[in-house]
Amino acid sequence: MVRVTIDGGVAVVTMADPSRHNALGEEMVRALTAHFEAAGADPAVRVIVLAGDDDTFSAGAPRELLARFVAGDLQPTDIVLPRALLGCPVPVIAAMAGHATGGGFALGLAADVVVMAEESRYGFTFMNMGFTPGMGTTRLCEHVLAPAIAHELLYSGELRRGSSFAGSGINHLVPRGQVMARAMDVALRIAAKPRPAIEMLKRVLSLPRRQAFEASLTAESLMHQITLRHAGATALIEDEYVE
Repeated sequence: MVRVTIDGGVAVVTMADPSRHNALGEEMVRALTAHFEAAGADPAVRVIVLAGDDDTFSAGAPRELLARFVAGDLQPTDIVLPRALLGCPVPVIAAMAGHATGGGFALGLAADVVVMAEESRYGFTFMNMGFTPGMGTTRLCEHVLAPAIAHELLYSGELRRGSSFAGSGINHLVPRGQVMARAMDVALRIAAKPRPAIEMLKRVLSLPRRQAFEASLTAESLMHQITLRHAGATALIEDEYVE
């Protein structure tokens, strides 16, 4: 489900569940959290690259998990995967070669450096299913995308090709076949630096985003208490996940 390789100070963490579009189910979330903790604690690791197998970086929460949110069996604030990236002691590079939607896109934007493919599609699909965004998206996206673009995507649920994000704040937009190479090029430049300096800079540069993420959880929880309980949420989730 998650594959990890470490070489030259770079840990590559790959979501390897292409049959489920690398969905962020509970097992995937647990595995990613554990691997980020382990890689971050490894003194040989100075940077982490997060990638996804196949043509999808991550499709976000699977239907069964969303259904549990609607039923009240699980709270969206229980899924705080971006914290694993934001709190990691070394920088994280998101190599989003494939499509990224909903929580999958939110996860990628929690990275310190974002590399996206010109051909792939990206967006926040929460509102398409009748409920407001989670995973700290309401604040985190503004730290990467221009706020006006971020707000439009949150409202509309629109998926846009990577090429449309030029000038929006994304670090690198390249053809899909070049995403991993570009991410590794940046990673190797970072890995050449001493880890103590890397850790100190990560702590300082990530502070505003860490604070924004924690603050957003309270507001998002209040919104979910209303929007996840309305009568049409289950039907809208089913419609969004029609194959």
